[in-house]
Amino acid sequence: MVDVSYAYRRGTARRIALSGVSLEVATGEFVAVIGANGTGKSTLLRLIAGLLTPDQGSVSVQGEPVIGPGPRASLVFQEPRLLPWRTTLDNVAFPLELAGWRSEARRARAEELLRLVGLRDADHLRPHELSGGMRQRASIARALILEPAVLLLDEPFSALDALTRERFNLHLRALWRKTGASVVLVTHSIPEAVLLADRVVVLTGHPGRVAAVADVDRGTGSGSGTSAAGSDSAAAAIRDALRSDASLPTAAEDGW
Repeated sequence: MVDVSYAYRRGTARRIALSGVSLEVATGEFVAVIGANGTGKSTLLRLIAGLLTPDQGSVSVQGEPVIGPGPRASLVFQEPRLLPWRTTLDNVAFPLELAGWRSEARRARAEELLRLVGLRDADHLRPHELSGGMRQRASIARALILEPAVLLLDEPFSALDALTRERFNLHLRALWRKTGASVVLVTHSIPEAVLLADRVVVLTGHPGRVAAVADVDRGTGSGSGTSAAGSDSAAAAIRDALRSDASLPTAAEDGW
């Protein structure tokens, strides 16, 4: 993403969500994006996913321009968007059905992803029979089924209680290691960002701009944990950047 700006429009009114944002995510890297409401975090994910087209600048994945939704980037929304009449397995396999896979191959691949996210025994259940966490894990499995280069996560566990969310965050990091995909996670939580990410991008202002990028030092061990000093240093840098955030614009300022 290079020098990207985007504005939402309603009639003749414009609300600028992002202005001059540049972001590079390395292959296999885990990046968290944090910021206050209205700083363009979800907009950034939708631009990478090809659901929005930038007004200025460019977005590419694996060196190829993003000109619309495609299999290279997959987005998991805050709320699970599962089809209520389908089983968990059929929901996870749905992208393969759209891609024309044969039923046997779809089932085998969906079962593989359900095992990966810990839902092997829930394959026959429908969304209303699943807990909130299970529905979100099914959404993540569906997002991974076409092996995207980039997995985009828009606060996927925000509706869960604190203990469940912490457990799922650890599961998410383990899942990331297994798949090798690059991950971009939007969050409002500094501890969550530092726990999960290699780098944390701080968006501030209205429109949103990159105020800081904090590297998370994971020490010299296996890479599975974060050193206390590295965690504290990154958290402090993030807090300092967030303190610089501007107040919300008035209607007169952005014409919305």
